[in-house]
Amino acid sequence: MCQRSHGILAERYGFGCRPLEVLSSAAGYYIGTSSEEGLPISRESLEYFQTHAFATVALRTGAWTQRDQP
Repeated sequence: MCQRSHGILAERYGFGCRPLEVLSSAAGYYIGTSSEEGLPISRESLEYFQTHAFATVALRTGAWTQRDQP
């Protein structure tokens, strides 16, 4: 089982223990996982953040909510 520093949804859906990182989409910044090629795999955070800095702080401090479903 992955630790909190890795993507629970990524593991659940067969991508292994991928490290959490700050990613972006048209909706904003989020905490998720990506492939070794840099392609997004999972959005782990329920929240979207306005800036990369806000998302980074949330990731570092644990101030975000884990999604239950992809």
